[in-house]
Amino acid sequence: MTLLSTRRGIMHTAMAGMASAAVGPLPTARAQSSGKRTLKVVMHATLGVLDPFATTAYITRNHGYLVYDTLFAMDKQMRPQPQMVQDWTVSDDKLTYTFRLRDGLKFHDGAPVTAADCVASLQRWGKRDLMGTRLLNATQSLEAVDAQSFRLVLKHPYGLVLETLAKPGGPVPFILPARLVQIPEDQRINEVIGSGPFRFIASEHRSGDRVVYERFEDYVPRQEPAGGLAGGKVAHFDRIEWLEITDMQTAVAALQTGEIQLIEGVSPEMVELLRRDRKIRVAPRGVGNSQLMRLNWLNAPFDNKLIRQAVLHAVNQEDYLAAQVGDPSIYRTCKAIFSCNSPYATDVGAPAGPNLDRARQLLKEGGYNGEKVVILHPADLPNGTALAPVTEQLLKSIGMNVQVDSMDWNSLLARRGRQASIADGGWSIAWGIWSDLDLMSPIINLNVDGRGKRGYVGWAENAEMERLRDAFALETDQAKQMQLVEQMQRLAYEDVFIIPLGSYTVMMAHNTALQNVISDHLLVFWGMRAA
Repeated sequence: MTLLSTRRGIMHTAMAGMASAAVGPLPTARAQSSGKRTLKVVMHATLGVLDPFATTAYITRNHGYLVYDTLFAMDKQMRPQPQMVQDWTVSDDKLTYTFRLRDGLKFHDGAPVTAADCVASLQRWGKRDLMGTRLLNATQSLEAVDAQSFRLVLKHPYGLVLETLAKPGGPVPFILPARLVQIPEDQRINEVIGSGPFRFIASEHRSGDRVVYERFEDYVPRQEPAGGLAGGKVAHFDRIEWLEITDMQTAVAALQTGEIQLIEGVSPEMVELLRRDRKIRVAPRGVGNSQLMRLNWLNAPFDNKLIRQAVLHAVNQEDYLAAQVGDPSIYRTCKAIFSCNSPYATDVGAPAGPNLDRARQLLKEGGYNGEKVVILHPADLPNGTALAPVTEQLLKSIGMNVQVDSMDWNSLLARRGRQASIADGGWSIAWGIWSDLDLMSPIINLNVDGRGKRGYVGWAENAEMERLRDAFALETDQAKQMQLVEQMQRLAYEDVFIIPLGSYTVMMAHNTALQNVISDHLLVFWGMRAA
């Protein structure tokens, strides 16, 4: 049994809604004062969280790359390169790293960037990020040497120091002023002060309307050419506006009329339309995305492994890809927990295919007794709107009691992060729409976090998974690393840490007058210029 009938219903409803949308002059695309080079963009989601360490949401990460800088950054070949760091040394025993900052680094409030800011930022970030936590656990001391240098001393050799400092996915180890990060752990950072190429203009931020940035005149780029997330971050626009247009047809119309210049992610049904427009260039962005289903281990019925396995055996990736993406030329099924773009891609441990009879049997064996399954539905997120409806029909077909709660994406992220019971507003199923860049390694992939309530949302708990991840971090032999990966993937499928729903190529579209658009890993706004 497939759910293609659901896909047709979803696509028909979506297209009908788009056809009825009003497409006219956009109030959010007002002209700015003359003389300023302004870039107007539609991003994939609205910006709801400003604290760069408080969420894994990509929109917060993208915002962070505009206003903050990093000590190291990944180049186009995914090699860590110095960014804020001028030079560094490593002791012969591989235990002591000493870093010296570049001259002229300055925060947007005029204060110089110091080693103390770097230490404070890394300490706050490291407590919230899985890769950062592993580095801090291997660290004996992290302290400033002087205003421009700081030292990291390890307890034992750890081969991923630079890779950790160059981590590209959220939360990113951005550097903030110490005064902002040295606040209580349970408080969010709401003042946006970085040292990156653009300043956040808080006075013009209107949630649901626009986010505004202006070029930071005192930013000193590196001399190397830009590539990936590394190199010289040269800002050619004086002003950038993220216009928060959630209706894709409206955004496409604005791009065609020149009211905006770029759409970060174009929905598949609009790709061919834009390809026929000679003024528009459509191109792949980044390494691709993967759709993932997360089950909440804290709430019944998914505190029961057999019932989690029932959902796993019911899922048909093709149904999700057809409903959400629609274009077979840009999607593919993928059973690899670490993505099919990873050197660690494997099908080990994955079910051979969907088996609804097996799913119903597992529900029976697990003692499912009609417990409510609450599915969170991101109604305003174009690349996630079909996931909940497909799942609703699927689970009902195997006899589960399902409730779909619709909300905007930022509300979903907030609710997804709460460890609440179903009666108190908790959830059963939520979504991850991940860049494959953030899935490729067991060290960075949050979906195999086995720390339970201390870990990533869904709160999977398995001490053996954590032991395997630690072993992987210390292993240098590639063949042995792959053996550990296969053990992790078998365990992830057995316990149902995550359910992969397939992967797809992300397409962006921009006016052909825009040149040097860098999107090797994610879309960045330095280097880009108007012809």
